Amino acid sequence: MSADTPGSQSSLHRANLERVLRAVRMAGSLTQAEIARTTGLSAATVSNIVRELKEVGTVVVTPTSSGGRRARSVSLSADAGIVVGVDFGHSHLRVAVGNLAHRVLAEESEPIDTDASADQGFGRAETLVARLLEQTGFRTDKVIGVGLGVPGPIDGETGALGSTAILPGWTGIAPGRELSSRLGMPVYVDNDANLGALGELVWGAGRGLSDLAYIKVASGVGAGLVISGQIYRGPGGTAGEIGHITLDESGPVCRCGNRGCLETFVGSRHVLNLLASSHGTDLTLSRVVQLAQRGDLGCRRVLADVGRQIGTGVANLCNLLNPRRVILGGDLAEAGDLVLDPIRESVARYAIPSAARQLSVVPGTLGGRAEVLGALALVMSEMGDSGALSSTEGRDSGRSVAVVPSGR
Repeated sequence: MSADTPGSQSSLHRANLERVLRAVRMAGSLTQAEIARTTGLSAATVSNIVRELKEVGTVVVTPTSSGGRRARSVSLSADAGIVVGVDFGHSHLRVAVGNLAHRVLAEESEPIDTDASADQGFGRAETLVARLLEQTGFRTDKVIGVGLGVPGPIDGETGALGSTAILPGWTGIAPGRELSSRLGMPVYVDNDANLGALGELVWGAGRGLSDLAYIKVASGVGAGLVISGQIYRGPGGTAGEIGHITLDESGPVCRCGNRGCLETFVGSRHVLNLLASSHGTDLTLSRVVQLAQRGDLGCRRVLADVGRQIGTGVANLCNLLNPRRVILGGDLAEAGDLVLDPIRESVARYAIPSAARQLSVVPGTLGGRAEVLGALALVMSEMGDSGALSSTEGRDSGRSVAVVPSGR
């Protein structure tokens, strides 16, 4: 049997190396005991692998404590490479640079016109990425990959952006391919709800969980679904389109062509229209939340109604997927219990009791950073289990660019 034949000692050893590296990469840092529990490898095997990776500089080991006992924390070396996150949202562009130990090294956000062309948007992103790399002192060949977030569904086969209410001029463009050609780097692309879910899973309110849903309410409504620790996108990349659950067959016509979708009752356009006659036409969803927190009765009533409608959609998710936690992101999350309590009430009313009892509904902890941090996490999850092994085997500075559409 040759050294690289599947099932050989060599291939088994490499597989174990990759399992350890992936566990550390997705957690940021783990003790050796935690690595053993996460990977299912024996403590002795983990100890040998960690020693090997430390000797070649792929990981660093620092003293720590766990359960009152001395332990050793393992994290990826700063020399293992860096990742870049790019998030296009409603009226903003945010870029972050981080390392594989989950440390954000630089981050910057700037406004962007929703009517700007895709060419203008990508040009701004290219400039901002270059500026942050210069600021952190890293060369482009140290970038393992770029995570890109966009506010719309991504076709899993073509990588093209589907219909988006936020960046309508971008529909049909393959954003990952375009940004990759500009930067000369691998680009992994996904929609904002999936990246929000990844961000909260790795960095925020979902840490330590393997099953959750992230709900983002803006001009549209989307859900990022995490099942067994992985984003679930479905074969066509449209899993999580919770905004198009039908609540009223005679309701308002939705942009998808159906009537009475959840989005038509809770999207920002609907919410702001409800308050336009009493509060003026220059309101934003963020301003509605601020006024509600200050005691404005009209804004409080609207947010409560929105919460109950969202809760109906969450109850359907509970009955189908039985997640452990639902995390509310976007501007609505800032409303706290003003919107969360009505969500919980609807879940208690419409979800299967056993599923409702196991569910917690909480606000996201990352705010507007959830998507860009999720973009960093996307690279870490999609880069391939052998990505960080390059330091043990030598790195090809002339590596080719690969664009990976990550669904939705």
